[in-house]
Order: sequence, then structure tokens, then C-alpha cells
Amino acid sequence: MTAIEPTLIIASALVLLAVVASKVSSRLGIPALVFFIGVGMLAGTDGVGRIDFTDFELAQNLGIVALAYILFDGGFSTSWRQIRPLLAPGLGLATIGVGVTAAVTGGIAAVALDLPWTTGLLLGAIVSSTDAAAVFSVLGARSAGLRGEVTPLLELESGTNDPMAAFLTIGLIELITVPGTGGLSLFALFAEQMSIGAVVGLAAGWLAVRVVNGSRLEYEGLYPVISLAVVLLTYGVAAQLGGSGFLAVYLAGIVMSNSDLLHRRSLQRIHDAAAWLCQIGMFLVLGLLVLPSQLGEVALPALIVAASLVLLARPLAIMTTLLFSRFSIAERAMISWVGLRGAVPIILATFPLVAGVESAPLLFDVVFFAVLISVLIQGTTIPAVARLLGVDETSSAPTSPPLEAVDAGQGGARLHTMIIQPDAPAAGRTLVELHLPTGTLIVLVQRHGAYVVPEGRTELLAGDSVMVLAAPEELEQVRHALAPGRR
Repeated sequence: MTAIEPTLIIASALVLLAVVASKVSSRLGIPALVFFIGVGMLAGTDGVGRIDFTDFELAQNLGIVALAYILFDGGFSTSWRQIRPLLAPGLGLATIGVGVTAAVTGGIAAVALDLPWTTGLLLGAIVSSTDAAAVFSVLGARSAGLRGEVTPLLELESGTNDPMAAFLTIGLIELITVPGTGGLSLFALFAEQMSIGAVVGLAAGWLAVRVVNGSRLEYEGLYPVISLAVVLLTYGVAAQLGGSGFLAVYLAGIVMSNSDLLHRRSLQRIHDAAAWLCQIGMFLVLGLLVLPSQLGEVALPALIVAASLVLLARPLAIMTTLLFSRFSIAERAMISWVGLRGAVPIILATFPLVAGVESAPLLFDVVFFAVLISVLIQGTTIPAVARLLGVDETSSAPTSPPLEAVDAGQGGARLHTMIIQPDAPAAGRTLVELHLPTGTLIVLVQRHGAYVVPEGRTELLAGDSVMVLAAPEELEQVRHALAPGRR
């Protein structure tokens, strides 16, 4: 019987080393994801660690679980109010944009690597989607922001284009390995996966909110257990029914995020940590699976394919998909440049290996180049490119308020965050003039990136973000005073 202790020691040590490397990366201005890959390569067969890890099926299974949690966290961090006006361009990027990226990259790959056109398109599909965790970890680390609706659109695109990339990858593998597979059957498969995934995701999110709010558990630590289990249950049910489990978990996250939910902040922290752990784990796995000694043979054509993805396929997809949108040329160029690749292509690259597709090891090596170039070149230059295009917007606002309320689950007051709208009765008035319901308290006001503890004479201004402690039956009256027409 093999002892598990050495494996636990090695795995935890690699994760801790990756976290330490992320601290170094922020000081050097290099994306942490590059260091994660480097740690994995140092620990691999060709590195000092000499860890022989070649179980691609295990890597794929771990990757599926990791991607489910990464996508759920993306949905759980998404504001419906922000993305609702961007549904048309966002879904266009997630479908048409992914298709254009896959087709252009795949065509160039078939020529550069001397591959059959179906295999070339498979490679294009694997690297066709962007990665939300990679994008916003880089933006957060470099303290740079993007103005207007650029950031919400990138959030929406990154969360919704992974299911399309996964579908194209699986469909093309079936086209290559199963004789007689046609385009019509692939179209039917796409419709089936997306429709079932959407129904299961929306239903799972709705049910999860009611389970969390209605459980009345004695221990707060059990609420994250529910939400963590919901992720895997949602993915499993959707996939078992023939739908897209990745789309289902993303939609479930959006539904939960935009509902009145108990212990929201503690759940967000848990899922943010889980997504980071999954992201680190998949980059470490990529480093372990890649053999640097074998990369020299494919370096030049792989660099050509990776460069074509960044400089041709992605810009063409963005410019055509957003041609009639309200985004300016500069904003579209910025959206194109922020199309970072991350854990998703790594996970999808294991699918051809497990399926036994010819040239699958070559595809995996090329994916390594694409991801590495994306996070190393694009990731390090995002702030500079944003300033060059005039779309940067630096913000010093804290990412989360310095307090939270814990709901005992007995129907009492809960903490809510609202934005004072210009047409709200509260705009321009002091707290004592509001005549809020008895027991309702405004406990914190965020204004211009700073937090203020309000007093009775504190005047509220349009645009202020206020934290309100209110009972459920008083919530409508409070909303009418602070944010009429906004839910």
C-alpha cells in the first residue's frame, strides 16, 4: 500500500511555494501565473524536483472540477445590473468571437505545424476562450482599471465563453475520432448542451438560494459546505443530462450572487479562495506535464501559432463581433489585448490526450506556448496599453468593506449594500431627515474610495454606496428612499 504522506507534503509545499512566488511577482511586475508555471516546471521531470507526473486522465478529471469552481466563482462575483446592458455584445463574443478565434488560429496552426485541418481547428478551439481569473488577477495585481463598460464586458465574456470552447473541443474530437460525424449532428449537440445547461444552472441557483436561506443552521461554517457541494452537484446533473456543466455552474453563480443570500461575504471569500487554489493547481499541473527538453523541436511553429492568436485571431474576432457596438476603436483594441489565456486551455488540452487523438502531445506543447506568451507578454503590458489607448481608470477604492453582519438565520435584520441614485429621496439629505423605519440603520458610507461612519447630520450624496442594516419587511421602504427603481 502506497503511503499518502509524501504526496500530501509535496502537493502542499508546491502550493505554498506558488503563493510565495505570487508575492515576488507583484513586486517585479510579472503576472503570478508565470511563476505558478515555473514552479511546476522546476518540480517536474526535467526540473530539480524530478516528479514524474504523466497521468493525463487524472489531470483532466482534476481540471474539470477546477474549472467548475473557477466558473462558479466568476458567476458569483458578477453583478447582473452591470452585465444586463452588455448581454448582446457579451454573448456575441462568447459564441461568434470564440468561433472566429478558433477558425483563424486553427487555420494558421494547420499550415505552421503541417496538421490536418480538423486537428488544426481542434488546437484553435482549445485556445479560443479567455480566462477570467487570469485577466483580473493581473489587473488587480498591477492596480490598473479599465474605464466604462470594458471591465464588465470582459467579465461577462470570460465567464460565458468557456462552455463554447469546451463544446468546440469535444465536438472536434468526436469529428476526428468517430467516422461519419457531421456538422448537423454537432449543431444539434450544441443546442442540446446549451439549453440543458442553462435550465439546470438557473434552477440550481434558485434552489440553492432557498436552501441556504431556509436551512437555519446552527453553525455558520456549514453554509459554505452547501455552496461548495452545489457547484459539483450542478455540474454533475447538467453533464449527466447531456448539457453543458460549465454553463450551468456559471449561471448558478450569477443567480446566487444577485439574490438576497445569507452569509454572502463569507461564501464569496470561500469561493474566491477555492478558485485561486484551482487556478494555482492547474498551472502547477501544466508545469509538471510539460517537458522543456522536448519543446525545442516545436518552438518556432508554436511561437508562430501563439503570436497569430494574440496579434491576428483575437483582434479579428473582437473587431468583427463588436463592429456595430457602442464601444470605441480604442476600447475594442483594449478588449482584444486583455484576452488572456489561463487554466481553461490547460484543462482542454488534456482532452485530446485522453481521447488518443493523433498529434495530441504536439497540441499540448503548443498550448503551453500560447498560455505562457499570453500571461507573460499581454499580462505585463495591460496597464501600459490601457494608458496608451486612453482607457485606463485607476481606482483606490477597497475591494470589500471593513465590516460585515452575520445573520443568525432567524428572520432578523440583514446587511444590504445600495447605491444612492440621483433621483432618490435620500440624495442631498441628512440621515435624520430620511425618517427610515425603526430599527433600520445606515452603518457605513463609501464615498470616493473612502469609508465614512455616518452620524445623524451626515448628508448622503448621489453615487454614495451605503451599507444598510434592515429587516426583510422594511427592505422595500428602504429601497424606495435610497435607490428607487433599482433592485
